[in-house]
Amino acid sequence: MTITKDILYIGVNDHDIDLFEGQYTVPNGMAYNSYAIVDEKIAIMDSVDQNFGAQWLANIEAALEGRKPDYLVVQHMEPDHSANILTFMNAYPEAMLVSNTKSFIMMKQFFGTDFADRRIAVGEGDTLCLGKHTLTFYTAPMVHWPEVIVSYDSYDKVLFSADGFGKFGALDAEEDWACEARRYYIGIVGKYGVQTQALLKKAAKLDIAAICPLHGPVLTENLSYYIGLYDTWSSYRPESEGVVIAYTSVYGHTKAAVELLAETLRSRGCPKVTVTDLARDDMAEAVEDAFRYNKLVLATTTYNGDMFPFMKEFLHHLTERNFQNRTVGMIENGTWAPVAAKFMLKMLENSKNLTFTSNNVKIFSALNDDSRAQLMALAAELWP
Repeated sequence: MTITKDILYIGVNDHDIDLFEGQYTVPNGMAYNSYAIVDEKIAIMDSVDQNFGAQWLANIEAALEGRKPDYLVVQHMEPDHSANILTFMNAYPEAMLVSNTKSFIMMKQFFGTDFADRRIAVGEGDTLCLGKHTLTFYTAPMVHWPEVIVSYDSYDKVLFSADGFGKFGALDAEEDWACEARRYYIGIVGKYGVQTQALLKKAAKLDIAAICPLHGPVLTENLSYYIGLYDTWSSYRPESEGVVIAYTSVYGHTKAAVELLAETLRSRGCPKVTVTDLARDDMAEAVEDAFRYNKLVLATTTYNGDMFPFMKEFLHHLTERNFQNRTVGMIENGTWAPVAAKFMLKMLENSKNLTFTSNNVKIFSALNDDSRAQLMALAAELWP
């Protein structure tokens, strides 16, 4: 694949993977992106997952048509991008490694060597001249590992963005970018909104014609759309208006309350109502929706004097990723001592700028006239 006249795609698609990072379902696989900048000097931008080393080296050989690479630029040391560094260095013994000092420490941990005699350490604002192409490096710590750097090619105006602007899904998958990029960002990078904002401020000073991420498609059109979404996500602002109802239910009574609330909200004109069964639905999708929409209802049973385990896991995912700037309502159920709302509030007590509804719902075993009235009041408060 040709990105520009001098920049070639040499990455791979993985359709064998079932869980990315051991937890995220990827029904359409993953892309591990790598690029070659072919100039007077040749730079290879990042490696690929360990299972695709032979294919990657074959891609390099085909792209370079007999020439040898001069540099391997390592922007991120997570193994899906760095696993074949040693393979590359053995295949091209005259090539140099370009990365920052934190990466070389990690290389020692992964490979038993830090390539002391074959490395160029770069930091903020350092450059690497390849001929007409010059790479400028910018540090991007905790987006989403501490060693991350990104690279900007001033000649073709291309930003090599590491894990920034990445998404789930192989490159041959036909799917909406925003959906899987949102799930990717919130799940993997979402905790580090402040750091992502810092990187966006650096990128705003650059004249960017294309973004080459380490996962997902190369972005060449309507870049303001993608950058705007990243700005929204990393500043923890709601992306859309709507209500997410995340629930757990043991014998169906809490589920019945949730279904009645969802039906009532829709009848009141709420533009989007999403209902998620935390015990059965994909947790990452539930977390994504909670960050996407501006209102959230938590509905769960009391369990062992606390809340149901899947609700606790869900709230842990939210708070770990700095959930904030939302309206939150609660439904609790219990046969003799419903206390789940108290513990849900406790888990959210350090979250910033949350508005809690004044009309919450307490169910004793099953819905009755009183708890139905509470549901109607909650629906009216959520969507007047």
